[in-house]
Amino acid sequence: MSGPHDFDFLHGTWDVAHRRRTDFLDPGSDWEEFRAMGRCWSLFGGAANIDEMKVPDQGWSGLTLRLFEPESGQWSLHWSSSRSGRLFPPVVGGFAEGLGTFHGDDTYDGRDVRVRYLWSGVSPTTARWEQAFSVDHGETWLTNWVMDFAPRADP
Repeated sequence: MSGPHDFDFLHGTWDVAHRRRTDFLDPGSDWEEFRAMGRCWSLFGGAANIDEMKVPDQGWSGLTLRLFEPESGQWSLHWSSSRSGRLFPPVVGGFAEGLGTFHGDDTYDGRDVRVRYLWSGVSPTTARWEQAFSVDHGETWLTNWVMDFAPRADP
């Protein structure tokens, strides 16, 4: 069951290895790899946090605002990028048996997509985030972005 401290593992400064498809909907598209630095801090006594991801080689930054809703026991995750300057629709979900699963609806290249985020491999020294899109209402998924987190030695 999810709780207000599910994302405590992410607090601090991280080196982040990105692997992302060049076309989020094309299973045959190439993958690009790049590095980033992430920093996450807690708000609301752990029931919220913000992380900022700086990607200097590509000239953009992103952030995620995460909010825990006690009544539903679920998190809402809200992403934004300096490239767009807007909040994307949230994904909502929680953690069970060490896996965080979050779903939402969005559009990509003018197409409606179902979005899934997965958090796995969470430990004091690692974490993995994956994004996948579905164009058939969640029957099939195409993973299009993976981030592997490792604590930054020199914050």
